[in-house]
Amino acid sequence: MKKLLPIIMLLVGVGAGVGAGIALRPAPEPPVMDAEMAEGAEHSDEHAMKKEPKKEDKAEGVPTGREYVELVDQFIIPVVNDSSVTSLILITLTLEVDAGTTESVFQAEPRIRGALLQAMFDHANIGGFNGAFTNSSKLEPLRQTFVDVAQSVYGDEISDVLIVQITRQDVS
Repeated sequence: MKKLLPIIMLLVGVGAGVGAGIALRPAPEPPVMDAEMAEGAEHSDEHAMKKEPKKEDKAEGVPTGREYVELVDQFIIPVVNDSSVTSLILITLTLEVDAGTTESVFQAEPRIRGALLQAMFDHANIGGFNGAFTNSSKLEPLRQTFVDVAQSVYGDEISDVLIVQITRQDVS
């Protein structure tokens, strides 16, 4: 019985956590309707083509006509000093692409990932992940390299590469 008690407590804790997560989940946002839809106007392909896209979303300052493609897995880059791995860098990236190109970017993801990973290895080999690696003077050249590499592999449909997460784990 003493061996079952920790397992039972674990299951109760997990169940309580899941129940609390479900109970405290925010309510879904109602669908947004623009003025034309509210009036019951019909949308045809011809009407949609005539409509000029907005250059910039005023609320967020982000150009419209863009989509974001989150690269599925993190990148793991070893940092090698004196012939041994001293730390690991974990990076999560998202690509900003032209609207409508998301599917083709996903199909080209292995090529894009390979080129980005090589750029990260090169950055690690010149000491880019040593010291204060999150300093903007070190991250900005890396971001620009990411954009250049991604555009050289895929094309100008990729307008930016966002570093969503970056972490260094020192190996002892």
